[in-house]
Amino acid sequence: MSVRALEEKTIVVTGAAQGIGAAYARRLVDEGCNVVLTDRNREKLEACAATLDGPGKAYAHPLDVTDRASCEQLAATLTEAYGHIDGLINNAAVFSTITMKPFWEITDKEWDEVQAVNLRGPWLTVSALLPLLTKAGTASIVNIGSDAVLLGRPGYLHYIASKGGVHGMTYSMARELGQFGIRVNTLSPGPVYTEVPRETVTAEQRETMLSAQALPRTACPDDMLGTAAFLLSDDAAYLTGQTISVNAGLVHR
Repeated sequence: MSVRALEEKTIVVTGAAQGIGAAYARRLVDEGCNVVLTDRNREKLEACAATLDGPGKAYAHPLDVTDRASCEQLAATLTEAYGHIDGLINNAAVFSTITMKPFWEITDKEWDEVQAVNLRGPWLTVSALLPLLTKAGTASIVNIGSDAVLLGRPGYLHYIASKGGVHGMTYSMARELGQFGIRVNTLSPGPVYTEVPRETVTAEQRETMLSAQALPRTACPDDMLGTAAFLLSDDAAYLTGQTISVNAGLVHR
């Protein structure tokens, strides 16, 4: 059964060239949305968009979420094409390429890159798209957090700090944007395994987390999609400023 009132909505998904971002886009196209996939990897982005076929439509638009001018260019393109947007998934993040190390060994460059994409990115993207979201009247923003924040997992403090900031950003954005009818929530996954190679979880850590879950199986991108679709839909019309953990019972708020 499809999620009520997603058909024909225009949704932007950042970091949509691969992994969970591509899965969000696929689900929304299946729901009948006009989905604007964005990513800074143009080649992968266009290849991903070309594979999506459903009741909705997929469009590729290169975007560097760390760059204000790039975000404003996206806003200008969408203003001309649609005049408004109904939703945004702030999914773009640095994670899979992180080399795990004690926080005192993280370089300034590594710290700044993670904060730029994971924390500055959602702020710039929402700021640039705000006029389009406001025109929709009942728009929804879904910020992608991480339940690694609750675990305080060692080895990538810069990532944990950035996602902790995203959670806080959601609470504040919800307060400021409610006057425009815009809802803001965080979807906070536990460990999710995609086709993207990563160095952020060792085999031992993976088994430890799996044994701590209430549901004893690993998560794939599809496990996140229903929650994302719900938060974007009119079924969640009275839900804002919340964090929804999707982690198989690994950790509780």
